[in-house]
Amino acid sequence: MTLTNNPTQAVLDANICRHLTHAAIHHPHELAVAVQQATTQGDYQYHELDFAQLEHQSNVIAHGLNQFGIHKGMKAVLMVTPSIAFFSLTFALFKAGIVPILVDPGMGIKNLKQCFAESEPDAFIGIPKAHIARRILGWGKGSVTKVINVGGGAVQRWLSGAISLESIVALGEAVLAQVEIDANEPSYPMTYLAAQQMAAILFTSGSTGTPKGVVYSHSMFEGQINALREDYAIKPGERDLATFPLFSLFGPALGMASIVPDMDASKPITAKPEHLFAAIEKYQCSNMFVNPALLDRLGQAGVNGAQAGHKLTSIKRVISAGAPATIASIELFSQMLNQDVEVFNSYGATESLPISMIGSNALMDTVSLTDSGAGICVGQPIAGVKVDIIAIDDGQVNTWSKAKTLAQGEIGEIVVSSPMASQAYYQRPKATEMAKIADGDIMRHRMGDVGYIDDIGRLWMCGRKGHLVDGLVTTAQGGTQKQVSKRFFSIPCERIYNTHPQVKRSALVGVNVNGQTLPLVCIELTHPNSCRDAKSLYQQLIALGQAHDITTGIERFLIHPDFPVDVRHNAKIFREKLAVWAQKQWKEC
Repeated sequence: MTLTNNPTQAVLDANICRHLTHAAIHHPHELAVAVQQATTQGDYQYHELDFAQLEHQSNVIAHGLNQFGIHKGMKAVLMVTPSIAFFSLTFALFKAGIVPILVDPGMGIKNLKQCFAESEPDAFIGIPKAHIARRILGWGKGSVTKVINVGGGAVQRWLSGAISLESIVALGEAVLAQVEIDANEPSYPMTYLAAQQMAAILFTSGSTGTPKGVVYSHSMFEGQINALREDYAIKPGERDLATFPLFSLFGPALGMASIVPDMDASKPITAKPEHLFAAIEKYQCSNMFVNPALLDRLGQAGVNGAQAGHKLTSIKRVISAGAPATIASIELFSQMLNQDVEVFNSYGATESLPISMIGSNALMDTVSLTDSGAGICVGQPIAGVKVDIIAIDDGQVNTWSKAKTLAQGEIGEIVVSSPMASQAYYQRPKATEMAKIADGDIMRHRMGDVGYIDDIGRLWMCGRKGHLVDGLVTTAQGGTQKQVSKRFFSIPCERIYNTHPQVKRSALVGVNVNGQTLPLVCIELTHPNSCRDAKSLYQQLIALGQAHDITTGIERFLIHPDFPVDVRHNAKIFREKLAVWAQKQWKEC
Protein backbone atom coordinates (compact mmCIF):
# COMPACT_ATOMS: atom_id res chain seq x y z
CA MET A 1 0.00 0.00 0.00
CA THR A 2 1.31 3.46 -0.91
CA LEU A 3 0.34 6.84 0.48
CA THR A 4 1.72 10.05 -1.01
CA ASN A 5 1.13 13.77 -0.76
CA ASN A 6 2.65 15.91 -3.53
CA PRO A 7 6.44 15.43 -3.31
CA THR A 8 8.45 18.67 -3.41
CA GLN A 9 11.60 19.30 -5.42
CA ALA A 10 14.88 18.91 -3.54
CA VAL A 11 16.97 21.99 -2.81
CA LEU A 12 20.28 21.90 -4.73
CA ASP A 13 22.34 24.36 -2.70
CA ALA A 14 21.19 25.49 0.70
CA ASN A 15 21.96 26.80 4.14
CA ILE A 16 19.31 27.11 6.81
CA CYS A 17 20.84 30.43 7.82
CA ARG A 18 19.66 32.12 4.65
CA HIS A 19 16.26 32.44 6.30
CA LEU A 20 17.81 34.24 9.27
CA THR A 21 19.64 36.62 6.93
CA HIS A 22 16.38 37.30 5.10
CA ALA A 23 14.60 38.10 8.37
CA ALA A 24 17.47 40.34 9.49
CA ILE A 25 17.16 42.35 6.28
CA HIS A 26 13.38 42.64 6.16
CA HIS A 27 12.48 42.58 9.88
CA PRO A 28 15.70 43.61 11.65
CA HIS A 29 14.19 44.87 14.89
CA GLU A 30 11.56 42.19 15.43
CA LEU A 31 12.17 39.73 18.28
CA ALA A 32 14.08 36.57 17.27
CA VAL A 33 14.96 34.94 20.60
CA ALA A 34 14.03 35.44 24.24
CA VAL A 35 15.45 33.28 27.03
CA GLN A 36 13.74 33.19 30.41
CA GLN A 37 15.66 33.01 33.68
CA ALA A 38 13.82 32.54 36.98
CA THR A 39 15.29 34.57 39.85
CA THR A 40 15.53 33.69 43.53
CA GLN A 41 13.06 36.51 44.21
CA GLY A 42 10.33 34.65 42.37
CA ASP A 43 10.24 36.78 39.24
CA TYR A 44 11.88 36.49 35.83
CA GLN A 45 14.60 38.02 33.72
CA TYR A 46 14.53 37.76 29.94
CA HIS A 47 17.51 37.97 27.60
CA GLU A 48 16.49 39.02 24.10
CA LEU A 49 17.91 39.32 20.59
CA ASP A 50 16.21 40.73 17.53
CA PHE A 51 16.89 39.32 14.07
CA ALA A 52 19.57 41.88 13.25
CA GLN A 53 21.40 41.18 16.52
CA LEU A 54 21.23 37.39 16.05
CA GLU A 55 22.49 37.76 12.48
CA HIS A 56 25.38 39.97 13.62
CA GLN A 57 26.35 37.82 16.61
CA SER A 58 26.38 34.62 14.55
CA ASN A 59 28.49 36.35 11.86
CA VAL A 60 31.00 37.56 14.47
CA ILE A 61 31.26 34.08 16.03
CA ALA A 62 31.66 32.46 12.58
CA HIS A 63 34.65 34.74 11.90
CA GLY A 64 36.01 33.95 15.37
CA LEU A 65 35.69 30.20 14.87
CA ASN A 66 37.64 30.45 11.61
CA GLN A 67 40.34 32.54 13.29
CA PHE A 68 40.62 29.92 16.03
CA GLY A 69 41.20 27.26 13.40
CA ILE A 70 37.77 25.68 13.06
CA HIS A 71 36.79 25.64 9.39
CA LYS A 72 34.33 24.26 6.85
CA GLY A 73 33.93 20.48 7.00
CA MET A 74 35.26 20.11 10.55
CA LYS A 75 32.96 18.58 13.15
CA ALA A 76 32.13 20.24 16.47
CA VAL A 77 30.27 18.80 19.46
CA LEU A 78 27.83 21.39 20.77
CA MET A 79 26.80 20.81 24.39
CA VAL A 80 25.32 24.15 25.38
CA THR A 81 22.05 24.63 27.23
CA PRO A 82 19.30 26.56 25.40
CA SER A 83 20.45 30.17 25.68
CA ILE A 84 21.40 33.19 23.61
CA ALA A 85 24.82 31.56 23.15
CA PHE A 86 23.21 28.36 21.88
CA PHE A 87 21.39 30.20 19.09
CA SER A 88 24.36 32.37 18.11
CA LEU A 89 26.76 29.42 18.11
CA THR A 90 24.52 27.07 16.16
CA PHE A 91 23.80 29.57 13.42
CA ALA A 92 27.52 30.48 13.31
CA LEU A 93 28.47 26.83 12.81
CA PHE A 94 25.95 26.43 10.01
CA LYS A 95 27.06 29.65 8.32
CA ALA A 96 30.69 28.53 8.38
CA GLY A 97 29.94 25.04 7.06
CA ILE A 98 31.16 23.50 10.32
CA VAL A 99 29.22 20.33 11.18
CA PRO A 100 27.55 20.51 14.61
CA ILE A 101 27.19 17.22 16.48
CA LEU A 102 24.04 17.33 18.60
CA VAL A 103 23.32 14.71 21.27
CA ASP A 104 20.64 14.19 23.89
CA PRO A 105 22.39 14.36 27.32
CA GLY A 106 19.63 12.14 28.69
CA MET A 107 20.87 9.12 26.71
CA GLY A 108 23.37 8.20 29.45
CA ILE A 109 27.14 8.37 29.95
CA LYS A 110 27.94 5.11 28.14
CA ASN A 111 25.96 6.09 25.06
CA LEU A 112 27.43 9.59 25.00
CA LYS A 113 30.97 8.24 24.97
CA GLN A 114 30.08 5.91 22.11
CA CYS A 115 28.53 8.77 20.13
CA PHE A 116 31.66 10.90 20.43
CA ALA A 117 33.93 7.97 19.58
CA GLU A 118 31.96 7.31 16.39
CA SER A 119 31.62 10.91 15.26
CA GLU A 120 35.30 11.80 15.93
CA PRO A 121 34.75 15.52 16.57
CA ASP A 122 37.49 18.02 15.79
CA ALA A 123 36.16 20.54 18.31
CA PHE A 124 34.22 20.47 21.55
CA ILE A 125 32.05 23.47 22.43
CA GLY A 126 30.30 23.21 25.77
CA ILE A 127 29.37 24.58 29.14
CA PRO A 128 31.77 23.95 32.07
CA LYS A 129 29.77 20.91 33.23
CA ALA A 130 30.17 19.30 29.80
CA HIS A 131 33.93 19.97 29.76
CA ILE A 132 34.40 18.43 33.20
CA ALA A 133 32.57 15.30 32.01
CA ARG A 134 34.62 15.31 28.80
CA ARG A 135 37.91 15.38 30.70
CA ILE A 136 36.92 12.79 33.29
CA LEU A 137 35.20 10.38 30.89
CA GLY A 138 37.47 10.84 27.90
CA TRP A 139 34.85 12.10 25.45
CA GLY A 140 36.44 12.82 22.08
CA LYS A 141 39.88 11.79 23.27
CA GLY A 142 42.19 11.40 20.31
CA SER A 143 40.18 13.56 17.94
CA VAL A 144 39.33 16.85 19.68
CA THR A 145 41.98 19.52 19.08
CA LYS A 146 39.91 22.67 19.58
CA VAL A 147 38.07 23.41 22.84
CA ILE A 148 35.70 26.31 23.52
CA ASN A 149 34.22 26.96 26.95
CA VAL A 150 30.82 28.64 27.14
CA GLY A 151 30.07 30.12 30.52
CA GLY A 152 33.50 30.87 31.95
CA GLY A 153 34.10 30.16 35.61
CA ALA A 154 37.06 28.54 37.33
CA VAL A 155 36.95 25.59 34.93
CA GLN A 156 38.47 27.80 32.21
CA ARG A 157 41.88 27.64 33.89
CA TRP A 158 41.63 23.85 34.11
CA LEU A 159 41.09 23.42 30.36
CA SER A 160 44.55 23.57 28.82
CA GLY A 161 44.44 24.97 25.30
CA ALA A 162 40.82 26.02 25.67
CA ILE A 163 39.42 29.37 24.68
CA SER A 164 36.32 31.11 26.00
CA LEU A 165 33.36 32.11 23.86
CA GLU A 166 34.15 35.72 24.77
CA SER A 167 37.59 35.28 23.21
CA ILE A 168 36.02 33.81 20.08
CA VAL A 169 33.79 36.88 19.85
CA ALA A 170 36.83 39.15 20.30
CA LEU A 171 38.63 37.35 17.45
CA GLY A 172 35.60 37.80 15.22
CA GLU A 173 35.21 41.46 16.05
CA ALA A 174 38.89 42.03 15.28
CA VAL A 175 38.37 40.56 11.80
CA LEU A 176 35.38 42.79 11.13
CA ALA A 177 37.30 45.85 12.33
CA GLN A 178 39.91 45.25 9.63
CA VAL A 179 37.53 44.46 6.76
CA GLU A 180 35.51 46.95 4.77
CA ILE A 181 31.96 45.62 4.77
CA ASP A 182 29.53 46.40 1.95
CA ALA A 183 26.31 47.61 3.53
CA ASN A 184 24.35 45.47 1.06
CA GLU A 185 26.28 42.28 1.81
CA PRO A 186 26.37 40.03 4.91
CA SER A 187 29.39 40.52 7.14
CA TYR A 188 30.19 36.79 6.80
CA PRO A 189 30.23 34.92 3.47
CA MET A 190 27.79 32.10 4.12
CA THR A 191 28.77 28.58 3.05
CA TYR A 192 26.25 26.87 0.78
CA LEU A 193 26.31 23.08 0.61
CA ALA A 194 25.11 20.63 -2.02
CA ALA A 195 21.75 18.92 -1.57
CA GLN A 196 22.93 15.85 0.36
CA GLN A 197 26.21 17.19 1.74
CA MET A 198 26.55 16.65 5.50
CA ALA A 199 25.50 19.75 7.44
CA ALA A 200 24.94 18.25 10.91
CA ILE A 201 24.96 14.99 12.84
CA LEU A 202 21.97 14.45 15.11
CA PHE A 203 22.11 11.41 17.35
CA THR A 204 18.99 9.43 18.08
CA SER A 205 18.11 9.21 21.77
CA GLY A 206 18.73 5.48 22.04
CA SER A 207 15.32 4.95 23.65
CA THR A 208 14.46 2.31 21.04
CA GLY A 209 17.96 0.91 20.50
CA THR A 210 21.60 1.96 20.19
CA PRO A 211 22.00 5.71 19.48
CA LYS A 212 22.96 6.35 15.88
CA GLY A 213 24.23 9.51 14.23
CA VAL A 214 21.78 10.70 11.60
CA VAL A 215 23.42 12.66 8.79
CA TYR A 216 21.45 15.85 8.18
CA SER A 217 21.79 18.00 5.08
CA HIS A 218 20.56 21.56 4.63
CA SER A 219 18.01 20.22 2.14
CA MET A 220 16.54 18.15 5.00
CA PHE A 221 16.33 21.27 7.15
CA GLU A 222 14.73 23.11 4.23
CA GLY A 223 12.16 20.34 3.93
CA GLN A 224 11.31 20.62 7.62
CA ILE A 225 10.98 24.40 7.38
CA ASN A 226 8.66 24.03 4.39
CA ALA A 227 6.55 21.51 6.30
CA LEU A 228 6.20 23.81 9.30
CA ARG A 229 5.32 26.72 7.04
CA GLU A 230 2.89 24.90 4.74
CA ASP A 231 1.33 22.06 6.74
CA TYR A 232 1.33 23.68 10.16
CA ALA A 233 0.67 27.17 8.72
CA ILE A 234 3.34 28.89 10.85
CA LYS A 235 3.79 32.49 9.75
CA PRO A 236 6.48 35.16 10.27
CA GLY A 237 5.84 37.28 13.33
CA GLU A 238 4.54 34.43 15.48
CA ARG A 239 6.06 33.57 18.83
CA ASP A 240 6.80 30.01 19.84
CA LEU A 241 7.27 28.55 23.30
CA ALA A 242 10.25 26.36 22.42
CA THR A 243 10.82 23.47 24.83
CA PHE A 244 13.03 21.37 22.52
CA PRO A 245 16.41 22.84 21.44
CA LEU A 246 16.41 21.64 17.82
CA PHE A 247 12.87 22.82 17.14
CA SER A 248 13.69 26.19 18.69
CA LEU A 249 16.21 26.80 15.88
CA PHE A 250 13.41 26.65 13.33
CA GLY A 251 11.78 29.69 14.91
CA PRO A 252 14.22 32.32 13.59
CA ALA A 253 14.43 30.41 10.29
CA LEU A 254 10.66 30.83 9.94
CA GLY A 255 10.68 34.46 10.99
CA MET A 256 9.12 33.36 14.28
CA ALA A 257 10.49 34.31 17.69
CA SER A 258 11.67 31.40 19.86
CA ILE A 259 10.77 31.90 23.52
CA VAL A 260 12.88 29.57 25.66
CA PRO A 261 11.50 28.89 29.16
CA ASP A 262 13.68 28.21 32.19
CA MET A 263 13.70 24.39 32.22
CA ASP A 264 15.95 21.39 31.68
CA ALA A 265 15.24 20.56 28.02
CA SER A 266 16.71 17.06 28.46
CA LYS A 267 14.18 16.30 31.23
CA PRO A 268 10.90 18.05 30.31
CA ILE A 269 8.99 16.15 33.00
CA THR A 270 10.85 18.21 35.64
CA ALA A 271 9.76 21.58 34.18
CA LYS A 272 7.95 24.01 36.46
CA PRO A 273 4.63 24.86 34.78
CA GLU A 274 4.54 28.35 36.28
CA HIS A 275 7.73 29.26 34.39
CA LEU A 276 6.23 28.20 31.07
CA PHE A 277 2.92 29.91 31.72
CA ALA A 278 4.74 33.14 32.60
CA ALA A 279 6.77 33.06 29.37
CA ILE A 280 3.66 32.41 27.27
CA GLU A 281 1.83 35.27 28.95
CA LYS A 282 4.68 37.79 28.63
CA TYR A 283 5.27 37.19 24.93
CA GLN A 284 1.72 36.14 23.99
CA CYS A 285 3.03 32.98 22.33
CA SER A 286 0.90 31.66 19.49
CA ASN A 287 2.66 28.31 19.07
CA MET A 288 3.83 25.60 21.47
CA PHE A 289 6.04 22.60 20.82
CA VAL A 290 5.80 20.13 23.72
CA ASN A 291 6.33 16.42 24.19
CA PRO A 292 3.52 14.23 25.64
CA ALA A 293 4.97 14.12 29.16
CA LEU A 294 5.20 17.90 29.35
CA LEU A 295 1.74 18.28 27.81
CA ASP A 296 0.33 16.16 30.62
CA ARG A 297 2.35 17.98 33.29
CA LEU A 298 1.13 21.39 32.12
CA GLY A 299 -2.45 20.15 31.90
CA GLN A 300 -2.35 18.74 35.43
CA ALA A 301 -0.97 22.03 36.79
CA GLY A 302 -3.22 24.37 34.79
CA VAL A 303 -6.45 22.48 35.40
CA ASN A 304 -6.12 20.53 38.64
CA GLY A 305 -2.96 21.89 40.28
CA ALA A 306 -1.45 25.07 41.68
CA GLN A 307 -2.35 27.07 38.55
CA ALA A 308 -5.90 25.69 38.29
CA GLY A 309 -8.09 27.76 36.01
CA HIS A 310 -5.18 29.06 33.94
CA LYS A 311 -6.02 29.92 30.32
CA LEU A 312 -3.63 30.08 27.37
CA THR A 313 -5.64 32.55 25.34
CA SER A 314 -2.83 33.54 22.95
CA ILE A 315 -2.03 29.97 21.83
CA LYS A 316 -3.29 29.17 18.32
CA ARG A 317 -1.51 25.86 17.75
CA VAL A 318 0.05 23.10 19.87
CA ILE A 319 2.44 20.57 18.32
CA SER A 320 3.27 17.40 20.25
CA ALA A 321 5.93 14.94 19.07
CA GLY A 322 8.33 12.31 20.33
CA ALA A 323 5.64 9.82 21.29
CA PRO A 324 1.85 9.72 20.90
CA ALA A 325 0.09 12.01 23.37
CA THR A 326 -2.73 10.27 25.22
CA ILE A 327 -6.35 11.27 24.70
CA ALA A 328 -6.66 11.97 28.44
CA SER A 329 -3.67 14.36 28.36
CA ILE A 330 -4.98 16.16 25.28
CA GLU A 331 -8.47 16.53 26.77
CA LEU A 332 -7.04 17.88 30.02
CA PHE A 333 -4.61 20.33 28.38
CA SER A 334 -7.27 21.52 25.92
CA GLN A 335 -9.30 22.94 28.81
CA MET A 336 -6.75 25.77 28.93
CA LEU A 337 -7.08 26.53 25.21
CA ASN A 338 -9.62 28.45 23.18
CA GLN A 339 -12.29 26.17 21.73
CA ASP A 340 -11.03 26.32 18.14
CA VAL A 341 -7.40 25.47 19.02
CA GLU A 342 -6.17 21.94 18.32
CA VAL A 343 -3.31 19.82 19.63
CA PHE A 344 -1.48 18.23 16.69
CA ASN A 345 0.14 14.84 17.19
CA SER A 346 3.13 14.72 14.84
CA TYR A 347 4.57 11.34 13.81
CA GLY A 348 8.18 10.94 12.76
CA ALA A 349 11.69 10.14 13.95
CA THR A 350 15.11 11.77 13.98
CA GLU A 351 15.73 10.08 10.62
CA SER A 352 12.58 11.59 9.09
CA LEU A 353 10.54 14.30 10.74
CA PRO A 354 7.71 15.08 10.32
CA ILE A 355 5.92 12.32 8.40
CA SER A 356 2.26 12.75 9.25
CA MET A 357 0.05 14.64 11.65
CA ILE A 358 -3.44 14.49 13.10
CA GLY A 359 -5.35 17.18 14.95
CA SER A 360 -7.01 16.48 18.26
CA ASN A 361 -10.53 16.81 16.80
CA ALA A 362 -9.90 14.05 14.26
CA LEU A 363 -7.99 12.01 16.84
CA MET A 364 -11.01 11.93 19.15
CA ASP A 365 -12.97 10.14 16.43
CA THR A 366 -10.45 7.27 16.50
CA VAL A 367 -10.53 6.58 20.25
CA SER A 368 -12.95 3.67 20.15
CA LEU A 369 -11.00 2.02 17.35
CA THR A 370 -7.71 2.43 19.23
CA ASP A 371 -9.22 0.96 22.40
CA SER A 372 -10.42 -2.02 20.33
CA GLY A 373 -6.90 -2.77 19.09
CA ALA A 374 -6.73 -0.85 15.80
CA GLY A 375 -3.45 0.85 16.72
CA ILE A 376 -2.84 4.59 16.97
CA CYS A 377 -3.97 6.79 14.10
CA VAL A 378 -1.16 9.20 13.18
CA GLY A 379 -3.09 10.90 10.42
CA GLN A 380 -2.39 11.86 6.83
CA PRO A 381 1.14 12.30 5.45
CA ILE A 382 2.23 15.91 5.16
CA ALA A 383 3.15 17.48 1.82
CA GLY A 384 6.17 15.89 0.18
CA VAL A 385 5.96 12.61 2.13
CA LYS A 386 5.32 9.24 0.50
CA VAL A 387 4.38 6.38 2.83
CA ASP A 388 4.49 2.70 1.86
CA ILE A 389 3.71 -0.46 3.80
CA ILE A 390 5.89 -3.46 3.00
CA ALA A 391 6.03 -7.02 4.27
CA ILE A 392 7.87 -7.35 7.57
CA ASP A 393 11.45 -8.46 6.95
CA ASP A 394 14.22 -8.69 9.54
CA GLY A 395 16.85 -8.71 6.82
CA GLN A 396 18.27 -6.17 4.43
CA VAL A 397 16.17 -4.98 1.48
CA ASN A 398 18.68 -3.64 -1.04
CA THR A 399 16.38 -2.26 -3.71
CA TRP A 400 12.75 -1.25 -3.89
CA SER A 401 12.05 -3.93 -6.50
CA LYS A 402 12.75 -6.54 -3.82
CA ALA A 403 10.27 -5.04 -1.35
CA LYS A 404 6.80 -6.57 -1.20
CA THR A 405 4.22 -3.82 -0.83
CA LEU A 406 1.09 -4.72 1.10
CA ALA A 407 -2.57 -4.04 0.45
CA GLN A 408 -4.77 -1.57 2.27
CA GLY A 409 -5.37 -2.61 5.88
CA GLU A 410 -2.47 -5.08 6.05
CA ILE A 411 0.05 -4.52 8.85
CA GLY A 412 3.66 -4.27 7.73
CA GLU A 413 6.77 -2.10 7.97
CA ILE A 414 6.30 1.63 7.49
CA VAL A 415 8.62 2.99 4.81
CA VAL A 416 8.88 6.67 3.89
CA SER A 417 10.54 8.88 1.32
CA SER A 418 10.56 12.67 1.50
CA PRO A 419 12.84 15.72 1.44
CA MET A 420 13.04 15.35 5.24
CA ALA A 421 14.26 11.72 5.16
CA SER A 422 17.93 11.12 5.90
CA GLN A 423 20.12 9.23 3.46
CA ALA A 424 22.54 7.56 5.90
CA TYR A 425 23.80 7.07 9.44
CA TYR A 426 27.24 8.44 10.20
CA GLN A 427 29.97 5.75 10.32
CA ARG A 428 27.30 3.03 10.53
CA PRO A 429 27.29 1.33 7.09
CA LYS A 430 25.52 -1.79 8.37
CA ALA A 431 22.77 0.23 10.07
CA THR A 432 22.39 2.29 6.90
CA GLU A 433 22.04 -0.87 4.79
CA MET A 434 19.38 -2.25 7.13
CA ALA A 435 17.37 0.99 7.27
CA LYS A 436 17.58 2.28 3.68
CA ILE A 437 16.10 0.97 0.44
CA ALA A 438 17.45 2.31 -2.85
CA ASP A 439 14.81 3.22 -5.44
CA GLY A 440 16.58 4.83 -8.37
CA ASP A 441 17.61 8.31 -7.24
CA ILE A 442 15.42 8.03 -4.14
CA MET A 443 16.51 6.54 -0.81
CA ARG A 444 13.57 5.23 1.17
CA HIS A 445 13.77 4.91 4.96
CA ARG A 446 12.47 1.95 6.96
CA MET A 447 11.01 3.51 10.10
CA GLY A 448 11.41 0.44 12.27
CA ASP A 449 7.71 0.81 13.07
CA VAL A 450 4.86 -1.38 11.88
CA GLY A 451 1.46 -0.16 10.80
CA TYR A 452 -1.07 0.04 8.00
CA ILE A 453 -3.05 2.44 5.83
CA ASP A 454 -6.84 2.44 6.21
CA ASP A 455 -9.54 2.83 3.58
CA ILE A 456 -9.58 6.62 3.81
CA GLY A 457 -5.82 7.08 3.54
CA ARG A 458 -4.89 7.44 7.20
CA LEU A 459 -1.71 5.90 8.61
CA TRP A 460 -2.04 3.76 11.75
CA MET A 461 0.95 2.86 13.93
CA CYS A 462 1.06 -0.55 15.65
CA GLY A 463 4.40 -0.33 17.47
CA ARG A 464 8.06 -1.07 16.84
CA LYS A 465 8.96 -3.97 14.59
CA GLY A 466 11.37 -5.18 17.28
CA HIS A 467 8.56 -5.28 19.85
CA LEU A 468 6.22 -7.66 18.03
CA VAL A 469 5.97 -11.14 19.52
CA ASP A 470 5.62 -14.32 17.49
CA GLY A 471 4.43 -16.71 20.18
CA LEU A 472 2.61 -19.96 20.74
CA VAL A 473 -0.99 -19.81 21.94
CA THR A 474 -3.54 -22.50 22.72
CA THR A 475 -6.72 -22.58 20.66
CA ALA A 476 -9.75 -24.83 20.69
CA GLN A 477 -10.44 -26.48 17.33
CA GLY A 478 -13.12 -29.10 16.91
CA GLY A 479 -13.38 -29.65 20.62
CA THR A 480 -9.66 -30.23 21.06
CA GLN A 481 -6.93 -27.84 22.14
CA LYS A 482 -4.09 -27.09 19.78
CA GLN A 483 -1.00 -24.91 19.99
CA VAL A 484 -0.50 -22.54 17.06
CA SER A 485 1.90 -19.69 16.31
CA LYS A 486 0.39 -16.21 16.33
CA ARG A 487 1.83 -12.73 15.78
CA PHE A 488 1.06 -10.04 18.34
CA PHE A 489 1.74 -6.30 17.85
CA SER A 490 2.60 -4.19 20.89
CA ILE A 491 0.37 -1.10 20.63
CA PRO A 492 -2.88 -2.80 19.49
CA CYS A 493 -2.60 -5.43 22.24
CA GLU A 494 -1.57 -3.03 24.98
CA ARG A 495 -4.32 -0.52 24.23
CA ILE A 496 -6.94 -3.18 24.88
CA TYR A 497 -5.57 -3.95 28.34
CA ASN A 498 -5.07 -0.24 29.07
CA THR A 499 -8.87 0.17 29.07
CA HIS A 500 -9.06 -1.76 32.35
CA PRO A 501 -9.49 0.76 35.21
CA GLN A 502 -6.70 -0.78 37.29
CA VAL A 503 -4.15 -0.62 34.43
CA LYS A 504 -2.06 2.52 33.98
CA ARG A 505 -0.10 1.04 31.07
CA SER A 506 0.92 -2.34 29.77
CA ALA A 507 3.79 -3.81 27.76
CA LEU A 508 3.79 -6.89 25.55
CA VAL A 509 6.93 -9.07 25.77
CA GLY A 510 7.89 -12.64 24.95
CA VAL A 511 9.12 -15.17 27.50
CA ASN A 512 10.81 -18.50 26.86
CA VAL A 513 9.03 -21.46 28.43
CA ASN A 514 10.45 -24.93 27.70
CA GLY A 515 12.13 -23.64 24.57
CA GLN A 516 9.02 -21.95 23.20
CA THR A 517 8.25 -18.21 23.00
CA LEU A 518 4.99 -17.31 24.73
CA PRO A 519 3.31 -13.86 24.85
CA LEU A 520 3.20 -12.15 28.24
CA VAL A 521 1.89 -8.71 29.20
CA CYS A 522 3.51 -6.67 31.96
CA ILE A 523 1.11 -4.45 33.88
CA GLU A 524 1.75 -1.18 35.71
CA LEU A 525 -1.13 -0.35 38.04
CA THR A 526 -2.99 2.96 38.03
CA HIS A 527 -2.54 3.08 41.80
CA PRO A 528 0.66 1.29 42.96
CA ASN A 529 0.16 -1.51 45.48
CA SER A 530 -3.62 -1.26 45.02
CA CYS A 531 -4.11 -4.78 43.70
CA ARG A 532 -5.25 -7.07 46.52
CA ASP A 533 -5.95 -10.06 44.30
CA ALA A 534 -3.57 -10.39 41.34
CA LYS A 535 -5.13 -13.69 40.27
CA SER A 536 -8.55 -12.07 39.94
CA LEU A 537 -7.08 -9.18 37.94
CA TYR A 538 -5.33 -11.59 35.60
CA GLN A 539 -8.57 -13.48 35.00
CA GLN A 540 -10.30 -10.20 34.14
CA LEU A 541 -7.50 -9.32 31.72
CA ILE A 542 -7.68 -12.75 30.07
CA ALA A 543 -11.42 -12.25 29.58
CA LEU A 544 -10.81 -8.76 28.19
CA GLY A 545 -8.28 -10.15 25.73
CA GLN A 546 -10.55 -13.02 24.65
CA ALA A 547 -13.11 -10.44 23.48
CA HIS A 548 -10.72 -9.27 20.75
CA ASP A 549 -9.16 -11.45 18.08
CA ILE A 550 -5.76 -9.70 18.22
CA THR A 551 -5.29 -10.55 21.93
CA THR A 552 -6.96 -13.97 22.00
CA GLY A 553 -4.50 -16.48 23.39
CA ILE A 554 -2.62 -14.16 25.76
CA GLU A 555 -2.90 -15.77 29.18
CA ARG A 556 0.20 -14.62 31.07
CA PHE A 557 0.48 -11.37 33.03
CA LEU A 558 2.85 -9.89 35.60
CA ILE A 559 2.51 -6.73 37.68
CA HIS A 560 5.57 -4.48 37.50
CA PRO A 561 5.97 -1.72 40.13
CA ASP A 562 7.25 1.04 37.80
CA PHE A 563 7.96 0.67 34.08
CA PRO A 564 11.41 1.76 32.86
CA VAL A 565 10.87 4.62 30.38
CA ASP A 566 12.99 7.12 28.48
CA VAL A 567 14.04 10.29 30.28
CA ARG A 568 12.94 12.81 27.66
CA HIS A 569 9.44 11.63 26.77
CA ASN A 570 8.57 9.55 29.85
CA ALA A 571 6.45 7.52 27.43
CA LYS A 572 8.71 5.17 25.47
CA ILE A 573 8.70 1.95 27.46
CA PHE A 574 11.97 0.00 27.56
CA ARG A 575 10.35 -3.30 26.66
CA GLU A 576 13.75 -4.96 26.29
CA LYS A 577 14.40 -4.39 30.01
CA LEU A 578 10.91 -5.57 30.88
CA ALA A 579 11.42 -8.74 28.84
CA VAL A 580 14.53 -9.61 30.87
CA TRP A 581 12.67 -8.90 34.12
CA ALA A 582 9.64 -10.92 33.03
CA GLN A 583 11.78 -13.91 32.02
CA LYS A 584 13.42 -13.95 35.42
CA GLN A 585 10.10 -13.55 37.25
CA TRP A 586 8.45 -16.32 35.24
CA LYS A 587 11.27 -18.76 35.99
CA GLU A 588 10.90 -18.04 39.70
CA CYS A 589 7.13 -18.54 39.69
